[in-house]
Amino acid sequence: MDLVIARPEGLYCPAGDFYIDPWRPVERAVITHAHGDHARTGNQHYLAAAPGEGILRSRLGQDINLQTLAYGERLLHQGVTLSFHPAGHVLGSAQVRLEYGGEVWVASGDYKIEPDGTCAPFEPVRCDTFITESTFGLPIYRWQPQAQVFAEINQWWQANAAEDKASVLFCYSFGKAQRILHGIDASLGPILTHGAVEPLNRVYRESGVYIPPTIYAGDLKKSDPLMRKALVIAPPSAGGSTWMRRFGDYSDAFASGWMRLRGTRRRRGVDRGFVLSDHADWPGLLWAIEQTGAERVMVTHGSVAVLVRHLREKGLDAQGFTTEYGDDEEEPTGEIEFTGSLS
Repeated sequence: MDLVIARPEGLYCPAGDFYIDPWRPVERAVITHAHGDHARTGNQHYLAAAPGEGILRSRLGQDINLQTLAYGERLLHQGVTLSFHPAGHVLGSAQVRLEYGGEVWVASGDYKIEPDGTCAPFEPVRCDTFITESTFGLPIYRWQPQAQVFAEINQWWQANAAEDKASVLFCYSFGKAQRILHGIDASLGPILTHGAVEPLNRVYRESGVYIPPTIYAGDLKKSDPLMRKALVIAPPSAGGSTWMRRFGDYSDAFASGWMRLRGTRRRRGVDRGFVLSDHADWPGLLWAIEQTGAERVMVTHGSVAVLVRHLREKGLDAQGFTTEYGDDEEEPTGEIEFTGSLS
């Protein structure tokens, strides 16, 4: 019997009678992290890693029926031994390790392998079967060291401030925004945040993650001189909205792994693109899979067919899992055509 199977409600563990990141309401939901495509409202009981409690309650409601486990802590449920292990994706993100009948499966949720200081770093977990994402599962996706990206953001911000222009940086409100705030040089000027970002900053700070002082942009008048020297952190949905008018003449940029693709920045209509992702790149995916020692790999959301084909060529038992997980980095519209070597 497979320890995890795909059902209309989500990824289901028959032996334990629970779901992992279900996309329809169920009685028992095991949650890998709090992004909206993995943690949804309406479940009767939630189980998650303890560092993610604040974010989950902030996003799903303070009164949800939530039980938490520390990383590595084991829970025996109907014969299934369950534990959470760091995924390195965002605050509280976890891989779910399941052990039953001598078999070990790991469902990784979303993950990245470069530590960033805003969440526990990715921890490889040995298993027989590994369920992996493939958001950036094409060989063209190879990330620069994040320190280099932060340096580029700092330079862009400084150049704009010298011209009395606000620097508006669009990025996902949960995870990416806090990673950028943690990594940039906060001494360069004031940092303003959108209303979707500031409450999550608070949760990160309460969790002990350093986030520099920020100012809620709504508290400033358009005439405030701080506007013209500021770095503004805002979600992509703010682009083109009336909210942007307060900044007058500004330069804008977008931070996402999708900025690796030529044409994406042009479609976004922004001045700059910074390639920064909270997901593993192609070498990172292959490294993580290898580290598990798994002989069987189930591939979810992303470039499933390409990754499955590559893993099969390497001699692994690989197949795709159909899921309803989306992409917190807002995948660009249109198909990505890939040709060439998978090395």
